[in-house]
Amino acid sequence: MKSAGAIRRVSIISPYALSVFGGVQEQVVAMSRELSRRGLDVQVLAPDQSDQSHVDTPAQLVRLGPLVSVRANGSRAPLTLSARASREAYARIGTFAPDVVHFHEPFAPRLGWRTLRAHRVAAVGTFHRSGTGPALSLAAPLLRRWTRHLDVCVAVSAQAAHTAASSYGVTPTTLFNGFETERFTEFDREPQTRVTVIVVGRLEERKGVATAITAVRRHNASAATPWRLVVIGDGPERADLTRLAGADGAVEFLGSVSDEEKRRWYRRADVLVAPATHGESFGLILLEAMAARTRVVASDIPGYRDAARTHALLFPRADPEALERAIDQALDSRDDATLEAARGYAEGWSMRRLMDEYLDLYGRARAIYGRGVA
Repeated sequence: MKSAGAIRRVSIISPYALSVFGGVQEQVVAMSRELSRRGLDVQVLAPDQSDQSHVDTPAQLVRLGPLVSVRANGSRAPLTLSARASREAYARIGTFAPDVVHFHEPFAPRLGWRTLRAHRVAAVGTFHRSGTGPALSLAAPLLRRWTRHLDVCVAVSAQAAHTAASSYGVTPTTLFNGFETERFTEFDREPQTRVTVIVVGRLEERKGVATAITAVRRHNASAATPWRLVVIGDGPERADLTRLAGADGAVEFLGSVSDEEKRRWYRRADVLVAPATHGESFGLILLEAMAARTRVVASDIPGYRDAARTHALLFPRADPEALERAIDQALDSRDDATLEAARGYAEGWSMRRLMDEYLDLYGRARAIYGRGVA
């Protein structure tokens, strides 16, 4: 048994492939960078053995198992269902010999399951999901038994904490999604020749991108000053959204872009629109845009409302007319004081602050685990 003390080595498991854009994946990579900056040895494990793309982290990166796309919570989750990959992840973690294993969405299939059930090292689980579904309800009795293999449980928002409590019977510490705030002013602002509105995220129905396209086209049909809409991301709704946009050259689909290019677009945009209709436990993209000093408009749903407070304009979800009015208001309220207040507010979600909290929880998990195996 290792005694509780300074944490030197951490394994982080993402059940979702880093090759696909997603909030959990972004948290995993950003955490690995921050821990590495503090001098820790970090191992990141994720699905998709075929992925050879560059990931911006100094951590040891392990990608295992074939990738499958599974419908979940109104989205499609990029997972592996390979038992072999789960066993290999367990072996690779054993070789790395971490002080703590940090599971993101610990019950999501299947990469971390072997490691979780074995519970041979202190374990921290972070719950991101907001909302339940039939599959989660059916699996809940089994997953409630697995919670004993987690020494410390964390939720990224009040909504995620409620889901974890009702589905798994745990009482997590509620923290937040953090991000590296300084990276969002790394590039100079690039004013565009046309008013530019951006949407960032996976193109699936619950993200509400159709509402943004309809609002912009509605505005451009009668306004003297048209808007340009840049859609950043990819997903199963792309073909339908392209048809909705028609031949309107004011709507541009960029597909998936690098993290650097995403941050550059925050600095080019006049307004970020986050039009999701449900299923968002926390609106990290709102805070990213605020950190970049870009005005934010978001649908009035709990996860976004909690993230935005008074620093974004909210509109009723799935209402293009209301969204059009909100964008107009946002464009008229981009003064320095408003933008700087939002940027300062976003600093409260810095990855530095978040990892201060997690390092304390890693120490707590190690002490709890140590008592259990003494």
